[in-house]
Amino acid sequence: MSTDQKGTRILARTFFNQLRASGYTPHQVIGIATELLELVTTDLKEGDKAVAAAAQATPASDAGAGFQQRA
Repeated sequence: MSTDQKGTRILARTFFNQLRASGYTPHQVIGIATELLELVTTDLKEGDKAVAAAAQATPASDAGAGFQQRA
């Protein structure tokens, strides 16, 4: 297991233990995990849209044509 995977696992376990120690039920923890997954999914989808929009944007050589510097 890589160091990055170990760190992620430790963080998840710590977060879980803190939630349980704070009185969250297993069903509430599942709800939190589900919400986290939805947030990550939304973030990934928005990132994909940004990449697609950048690919369709004006070529870099024309990008500064309408730029006016403030004095």
